[in-house]
Amino acid sequence: MTISTPEPQRRPRWRTSWSRQRLSGLLWQILVVGIAVAVVGWLWSNALHNLSVRRISTGFAFLGREAGMPIADSWIAYSPKDPYVRAFLVGIINTLRVAVIGIVLATVLGTLIGIARLSSNWLLARLSAVYVEILRDIPLLLQLLFWYVLMQGLPAARSAWKPIDGVYLSNRGLILPSVPIEDANLWVLGAAVLGLIALYFVRRRLVAQQMADGRMRPVWPYALGLVVGLPALLSLAIGASWTITIPELRGFNFVGGLTLAPEYFALLIALVTYTSAFIAEIVRSGIQSVHIGQWDAAKALGLRRGFMLRHIVLPQALRVIILPMTSQYLNLTKNSSLAVAVGYQDIVSIANTTLNQTGQAIEAIALIMLVFLTISLGISLFMNWYNARIALVER
Repeated sequence: MTISTPEPQRRPRWRTSWSRQRLSGLLWQILVVGIAVAVVGWLWSNALHNLSVRRISTGFAFLGREAGMPIADSWIAYSPKDPYVRAFLVGIINTLRVAVIGIVLATVLGTLIGIARLSSNWLLARLSAVYVEILRDIPLLLQLLFWYVLMQGLPAARSAWKPIDGVYLSNRGLILPSVPIEDANLWVLGAAVLGLIALYFVRRRLVAQQMADGRMRPVWPYALGLVVGLPALLSLAIGASWTITIPELRGFNFVGGLTLAPEYFALLIALVTYTSAFIAEIVRSGIQSVHIGQWDAAKALGLRRGFMLRHIVLPQALRVIILPMTSQYLNLTKNSSLAVAVGYQDIVSIANTTLNQTGQAIEAIALIMLVFLTISLGISLFMNWYNARIALVER
């Protein structure tokens, strides 16, 4: 009786070659990264040596020194005696004011104009086309200077335009009624945000239950309780004040209310109108990418055009719109650096002043790059997440 010993299994030749390719690719990547780090390190050490030879100080210790620069438009408390780090924080907030509000307004305006371009109304479609063609063909800097000069040509505060009660437009900017925000108000707003987050998960749960048993469940009671009821109860409990402050003309200026400086207002209008022209074309092309059969099927069911657009066409068009829309959001954020042309003190303007006062050119430019890189990466991550959420999933 002979006992046969099993032969050892040999690894397939293709699997061995694949492992070698992966190892070789990993080694090449390590080599390239090492060379890049070495080049950057050499350039950095060379720059530090040249700066020390010329007796130019380096480092970020200057951020703790007194800034001594006035900032006219600030949403947080600031005085020239504050350190440079506080001034940079004001510049970052001012940049975010332009970027975030500009993105929201440009999206709304661009979407409406893009839909209007496809309207069956001949006049509305042609006016929308003229808007798009004119604004996207004129350089943004020229549009910014146009709006700024126009703001400077408005009447003085004593003769300010008053389109509606409590709203004034003059060469001092746009003055609006406002609600003073204190700590108690912030707690209530935070509760509203938490209510929105909770409502999102509740809605997902209700949709899952509907998919399981086919029975529809209303969302509005949960929305009323989480987004309205919870903040209202908290506001009553902590005694938050929601008094509306109406601006009044006293002397040569307005007192009270919210003032949008002419520099900020001109920059916001220029960015919104310019970017909305590109967004309008993105929305128009996204809607036209949806097959005509979707429209025909909805019409056969007797659905209204507005309902078809909101619930059938636009959700499908979003899969085409989101990616180019992200590029426009990034462009708007980076184009906000043109604020220096009209004297609006954003991060670029404050960094330039800091550079002139301290001579810390490398550090000031590095801070500008870091701020814009962080904001741009945040926008990209959010839009990529949203794009993944609405992407088609194959089963």
